[in-house]
Amino acid sequence: MKYSQRAQAISPFFAMAFGAKAAELEAQGHHVIKFNIGEPDFGAPPDVLLAMQKLATTAPLPYTSALGLPELRAAIAGFYKTAHNIEVNPNRVVVTAGASAALLLLSAAFVDAGDNVIMGDPSYPCNRQFIKSFGGNVQLVPTTVASRLQLNMALLEKHWQTGTRGLMLATPSNPTGTAVAPDELAAMCEFAKSRGAWRIIDEIYLNLHHGEANAKPVTALSFDDEALVINSFSKYFGMTGWRLGWCVVPERAVPVLERMAQNYYICPSTLAQKAALACFTPASIAVCESRRATLKSRKELVLTGLKKCGLNVPVQPDGAFYVYIEVSNTGLNAMTFCERALQEAHVALIPGNDFGEFQEDHYVRLSFASAEAELEEGMQRLKRFMHTLAV
Repeated sequence: MKYSQRAQAISPFFAMAFGAKAAELEAQGHHVIKFNIGEPDFGAPPDVLLAMQKLATTAPLPYTSALGLPELRAAIAGFYKTAHNIEVNPNRVVVTAGASAALLLLSAAFVDAGDNVIMGDPSYPCNRQFIKSFGGNVQLVPTTVASRLQLNMALLEKHWQTGTRGLMLATPSNPTGTAVAPDELAAMCEFAKSRGAWRIIDEIYLNLHHGEANAKPVTALSFDDEALVINSFSKYFGMTGWRLGWCVVPERAVPVLERMAQNYYICPSTLAQKAALACFTPASIAVCESRRATLKSRKELVLTGLKKCGLNVPVQPDGAFYVYIEVSNTGLNAMTFCERALQEAHVALIPGNDFGEFQEDHYVRLSFASAEAELEEGMQRLKRFMHTLAV
C-alpha cells in the first residue's frame, strides 16, 4: 500500500502523543494533571444541553443547507452586533463542521500549489497542514518576546516575498495566548490587501479575552471587511466535541464555499446546529461571560504558581487559556522537560516542538482550562519537580 506524499509529509502532533502517554499512566492508576488539553472543562451552557436533549428525542434531523441553518447564520451575525458592535450580513456567514472545516474550505478555496503563505512561529500546527495539503508553501516567520510572540508590521514587511499570496494568524494565539493589538492587525491586513493577498484571521479565542467584562473585543471585520474570519463554538461556548464552527467571508465567496462544503462533508451536524441556537440567549451569554472571568482568575493562579516554581513566562497571555513557558533555564529541552514532568510528576504539558521551528526546544505550553483544584495541585507538583532538577 502506497501512501500519498501529502499523507507522508504531515508531521506528528505531539499533543496527541503526550495525551496517549497520560492515558497510559491513568490506566495504571495514577492521577495525571492534564495541562495538555486545549479545551475548557465547562461544557456547553445549560440552555444548549436542554435544547439538545429535547431535539434528540422529538425533532427530525435531516440534512441542512451546506452553508448551515439560516436561523443559525442569522444568530451568529447578531452575535457580531452584540459582542463586537459591527453589522454582518447573515448571507456572509458559513456554518462549518468545526473551525477545522472552515480552515479546510478556505484553504481549498484560496490556496494554489506554490503559493507562499506567511504565518508566525509559534502557531497552531494544524493550520500549517491545511495550507500544505493544498500545495501551499508555509513561510514561518520567527517571532520574539519583543513582538509578544506574534507577527507585527515590522516582521511582515521584512519577510514579505514576491510570491506571497496570503497571511494567516490567530489572535489570541494557540499556543501563547497573546493577542495582536487591533491597530497592528489593521495595518497588517491593509498591507496584505494592498498586495493582493488574502487574510485568514483565526478568532476562535477572541471572546475569551482577559480584559474588562464590558470591553468588546475587536474582530478583524471591524477594519477589514474582506478578511476571512474563522470562529468556533468550541472555546467561548465550551462545545469542543460538538464540532461546530463558522467563517465570515465576502459574499461573492459564499457560492464557492457552498460547493466545496457540499462535496467535502454535505453539511454540519443538524443536531449541533439546532441546539447551538440556544447559545445566543441572554442566559447562555451570561454563563459564558462568567466562565471567561473564571478563566481570567485561573490565569492569575497559574502565573503566580509558575513564578513560585522558578519557571519563566516571558510574555503573559491576554486571551484564551494558554501559558507559553520558557524552560531553557532548566537545562532541559522542551521534549525532555515534558517527558520527565509527565513520568516523574504526572503533569502533562506540550512541548513547543508542536508549534514551530524557531526556539521550539525552549518552550512548553500549559493549558489552564482545568478546574482550580487541578491547577493548584499541578502547581505543587511542578514546584516539587523543579526542586528535583535543581538538586
